[in-house]
Amino acid sequence: MKYKIILAALMAGSFFMAKAQEKAKPEDTETWDPIPKVVTPGNTFRDAPSDAIVLFDGKNLDEWVQADDQSAAKWNVKGDILTVNKQYGNIETKHKFTNYQLHLEWRVPASITGSGQARGNSGVFLASLGKGDAGYELQVLDSYNNKTYVNGMAGSIYKQAIPLANPGRKPGEWQTYDVIWTAPVFNADGSVKSPAKATVFFNGVLVENNFELKGPTLYIGKPEYKAHGAAPIKLQAHGDKSEPLSYRNIWVREL
Repeated sequence: MKYKIILAALMAGSFFMAKAQEKAKPEDTETWDPIPKVVTPGNTFRDAPSDAIVLFDGKNLDEWVQADDQSAAKWNVKGDILTVNKQYGNIETKHKFTNYQLHLEWRVPASITGSGQARGNSGVFLASLGKGDAGYELQVLDSYNNKTYVNGMAGSIYKQAIPLANPGRKPGEWQTYDVIWTAPVFNADGSVKSPAKATVFFNGVLVENNFELKGPTLYIGKPEYKAHGAAPIKLQAHGDKSEPLSYRNIWVREL
């Protein structure tokens, strides 16, 4: 009888959790303070080391595909720069990765318009888990004098981790991310053995210090893990109306 009561309680709890998720709104998981202090960054641009896999060096998109259908990547390449093409959607790497060191550089146009999340929005999905925006996102956004919820600003693990500082440069200037990504590990039954972790340097400034993710990053609702293996790295073509931003000098070292 005792076990039947416990089982009934667990089932009731699951039912009410599901109902709560159905009523969830994006604002429920937005955090607006404390606001990270502004830090002036140094020069952090760097060449790929000898053992790196070069994902983009300005020549072509041979290492990338469209995330939705795995066709050839269709973003714009010109003058050693890769620019988001929102018409075609997200792109991701052909290769899948587990633990790695990643370097990339990004730039919001000097002529950027909009505000908040509609100002140069993109994202680096440190592990892509399928179509759309499924996966673990490191936010890319103009955060120079641009107010938004702080767990959605540049350098944040989207909706999960506020950056420790805001070293963002002005629109029109190149920015760098250097990331150490530790993929989650799952037990045979699908439960979490060890969570995903991310260390992020933004323009050479530590903004995420071995942060343990609570699961994939979500726009609405609370994160939870589902077992998966190695995954591609994905770049987001966000649907806001502001001018598309650009990337360059992308490389990864498997760990």
